[in-house]
Amino acid sequence: MLALSINVFAEPRYSELWGKHGEKWTAQSRLPDFSFSGYHFGEDPLPRPTVVANVRDFGARGDGKHDDTKAFVRAIAETESGTILVPEGRYVISDILWIKKPNLVLRGAGPDKTILFFPKSLDDVRPNPSQTTSGRPTSNYSWSGGFLWIKGNYGMKPISPIASECKRGEKKLVLEKAAELKVGQRVMVELVDTSEKTLFNHLYSGDPGNTAKVDKPIRIRFVSRIAAMNGKEIELERSLRFDLRKEWKPQLLHFAPTVRETGIEDLAFEFPITPYQGHFTETGRNAIAINSAADCWVRNVRISNSDSGIYLSGMFCTADRILIESERISHRGTTGHHGVSFGTDCMLQNFNFKTHFIHDITLSYLNAGNVSKNGKGTNLSLDHHKKANHENLFCNLDAGEGTDLWRCGGGAALGKNCGARGTFWCIRSKQNLKWPRAVFGPDSMNLVGLQTAEPTLTEPSGKWFEPIPPTHLHPSDLHAAQLARRLETN
Repeated sequence: MLALSINVFAEPRYSELWGKHGEKWTAQSRLPDFSFSGYHFGEDPLPRPTVVANVRDFGARGDGKHDDTKAFVRAIAETESGTILVPEGRYVISDILWIKKPNLVLRGAGPDKTILFFPKSLDDVRPNPSQTTSGRPTSNYSWSGGFLWIKGNYGMKPISPIASECKRGEKKLVLEKAAELKVGQRVMVELVDTSEKTLFNHLYSGDPGNTAKVDKPIRIRFVSRIAAMNGKEIELERSLRFDLRKEWKPQLLHFAPTVRETGIEDLAFEFPITPYQGHFTETGRNAIAINSAADCWVRNVRISNSDSGIYLSGMFCTADRILIESERISHRGTTGHHGVSFGTDCMLQNFNFKTHFIHDITLSYLNAGNVSKNGKGTNLSLDHHKKANHENLFCNLDAGEGTDLWRCGGGAALGKNCGARGTFWCIRSKQNLKWPRAVFGPDSMNLVGLQTAEPTLTEPSGKWFEPIPPTHLHPSDLHAAQLARRLETN
């Protein structure tokens, strides 16, 4: 879909954080391990389950005139698992299509043939008023929700408090009590902050900025398979991305998502062409939302004229081959609010934003382990929306103009925009890029292979800026290199 590979005729250059094949990397280094991002920890291709139903059999017409909402609702309700086919046509949808079950796929005939058209906004059909952190009236759909909405829960139940303290990069835990667990099982580590915000500060490498309005203790979670067991001692497959301290009351939880293996693919989402009125005027012309679901996907999808595109707020979910475009009259150069927003350990790849949102790609409250790669936009804004998002990767991107790369949102006094070890790797742009302002993030961020005229600055415990030309940097896709190394090693 995208031609973003390095120049094969350029002399390859390698980062001191990785080397040629990862020989300079360790789990304790400032460069995180992003290899577990996406569907099935990135280890399996997205599946194509067998077609078992057709929306036409439930009364859908697809003629662009009749409302087909009830037919889709019936098809989803009466299909237990497998793929529901949406044949070529233009289907009018006037309400939210909920998917709250696992193993269900909605598949079209291709984004140029199967079109879902939404004549109304979410606020028109299900009003949901709210206000911004400054008290300005708006809609909750300004930053959440979609007309096709996958929703579940993570099935989190306590297993045992964790007795041991660990450092970031370690894998072994000692439980307070023995539990019936098995190797290969996915479990969740959970931490709760203190009133002094020591965990919050830790997720910023000790440099959180102004946190005066962070008024509730954060609760952070991390999922891994069990690699080995010996009584109360378990070894995780993944290295921890943060320390474990007793003051944060670490515990191990079951991870049993109620919605998994659900996909949306090979179709288009279209909204009426209306002028965009600007920030927080959005009423919910939003395509897709995934909440508290795991191992789900959005594949080969086109989204046109939306307020927001995809809220990928699950875990280990993948969005692949995403085209977002708009014919709306822009407001200050933007045609909508959020392009794609993340959850945890999710993947956005092979994307093309042919329009510019206020926030093209968004990381927010505690989002971590996400990867955006092999994509391009007209003027990408990599929005870090404060509240301790950390250890996320942007790699092998064409940012277009490059003037809005560091443009971010988020309320006042909620910490710096980006947390610890946010990594920006092989990013092209028409404008030269610099290290962002101090309020953007801590010195533990990693900037490698950006379009720039700045000098090298590589301080092991300070800023890390390697100005390798993006056309020379190997590997350009850091995530793929990390994944290949992990799979070869194992």
